[in-house]
Amino acid sequence: MSQFMVKFMVLFARPDDQDEFENIYNDFFALVERMPDITRRQVIDILGSPVGETRLFRILEVYFEDRETMEAALRSKAGQEAGSELSRFKPGSFEMVFADVYEEAGGGQPSGGTGVGR
Repeated sequence: MSQFMVKFMVLFARPDDQDEFENIYNDFFALVERMPDITRRQVIDILGSPVGETRLFRILEVYFEDRETMEAALRSKAGQEAGSELSRFKPGSFEMVFADVYEEAGGGQPSGGTGVGR
C-alpha cells in the first residue's frame, strides 16, 4: 500500500543552552499539538552524522493529508500561535520546509525478482 502526504518540517540547530531550548521547544510543541487535521507527528533527535559533526539537533515533522490541509492548519489560530512561538528561538537556529511525501509499506524484495530497479 502506498500513500501520498505532505509534511511541514522544522529543523533545529544544536543549541548553546539545551535547557533553555527544551523549555521553548516544549511550549512550541504544545501549540503545534493543537493544530487541526494533523495525521502524524515525528520528533527526531539527531544522534550524529556518518561524516562527522552536524549542526542539527532535532527535527519536527508534522504530516497532513495534502498541501491545502497543511496550509489551512498553519493559518489556523493554533498554527498562528505556534508560528509566533518560533520567535522565541534564536535567529538562525531553525529552518522550516514543506515536502511532498510518498510512503510505501514494505521494504522487502519485490516479488518476481531480485534485481535493482525492476
